[in-house]
Amino acid sequence: MTAPTLTRTSSFVTLSAGVLMAGMTPALANDAQPQPLDRLWSFANVSVNYLDWSNGTERRTASNAAKSDFTYVEIEGGAGFSWGEFYGFFDFENPTNDQFDESSGGKDNFRTAGKVTSHIYLGDSPLSLYAHVYDFRDYGYESREQDQILGLGYRTTFANGLWFKPFIGAARVQSDAYTGMNGYMAGWVAGYDFAALDQNFSVTNWHEQTFGRDDDYLEQNYVGDKAGSTGTNGALSLWWHPTDLITTGVQYRYSDNKLGTPNEYQNAMIYSVKLNLL
Repeated sequence: MTAPTLTRTSSFVTLSAGVLMAGMTPALANDAQPQPLDRLWSFANVSVNYLDWSNGTERRTASNAAKSDFTYVEIEGGAGFSWGEFYGFFDFENPTNDQFDESSGGKDNFRTAGKVTSHIYLGDSPLSLYAHVYDFRDYGYESREQDQILGLGYRTTFANGLWFKPFIGAARVQSDAYTGMNGYMAGWVAGYDFAALDQNFSVTNWHEQTFGRDDDYLEQNYVGDKAGSTGTNGALSLWWHPTDLITTGVQYRYSDNKLGTPNEYQNAMIYSVKLNLL
């Protein structure tokens, strides 16, 4: 595989690595005096994943940002402190392919995607200052898009153990075709742990709804047509935790007016195996 241009990903890899290191750094304080870097929780894992687009999605997107099944390797982690929490992942899509994959006509190019999110708590309230950065790069087409969100978040855990963290914020995009403010994003992450048949499971969901997006962005960052001003993006996942070391799961991935394709619903199944490092 032709090596990717390191200068294009180094800043985001460094940011993602910082999130993982925050989760792996030992607590520095003693029991008598809690310190700002004392972790309340943390996790880290590396996973191998296979994303299988539906036949309908491949048909609907054939002429507008065509989709093809792919494998990706993901590094993921997060950590929580008394004053805030962080989460991040970095994906290597088609990691064994060239930057431009000739056999697929570019559909199976080497690509990277990553996200870092944060909640900075506002005192003792459930409200937080929320921020996230999502960065996607397709090296074969030398294209990139980075979404930057800044707003407010909320955190709650219900009596049954369901946790729910919604957010809303102003959106800015930086890309080859358009750079500037780009409406708003609202969404959430949620999860629930449960046991069945003497096994441990969890259900998680992440969801993003973009709205009020800029007309120039909707014309220039989509293939074949102008996209609608509202976009939907997310995944619903079921995870099985057979041991502390291994997690496996299946995810239903969904999007509409996103991923470069205008005015079309897209969906896929993702099959994952994770090696838990923390």
